[in-house]
Amino acid sequence: MIENMQGKTTVSPEVLTTIARLSALSVPGVSRLAPVSGGVNRFFKRGAGDGVRIETEENTVFINLHIILLPDVNIREVSRNVQQNVTRAIHEMVGMDVGHVNIHIEDIDYADSEA
Repeated sequence: MIENMQGKTTVSPEVLTTIARLSALSVPGVSRLAPVSGGVNRFFKRGAGDGVRIETEENTVFINLHIILLPDVNIREVSRNVQQNVTRAIHEMVGMDVGHVNIHIEDIDYADSEA
């Protein structure tokens, strides 16, 4: 006989940030994440949090992604794909609900094509 032991699993914000970042970067058309400037959190979350801002309330995650796209992509389609990919990954990997995934297009990466 197997008994279910009740307990609590806590997921750190860094884990959620990593899942969101990698899920966004895996979408075709996304070049990279853009650094988010300002704020007190900037001093405590260097590096890994660039381009990703996450808030949690109860069992719900709210995500803001600041991304740079590749040239010649459909912005609406890529944004929708990022939202779906990030939502699916958060829900499947940690079982949390996603309140919103806001996409902020910060730039188009023309650096490679201008050279």
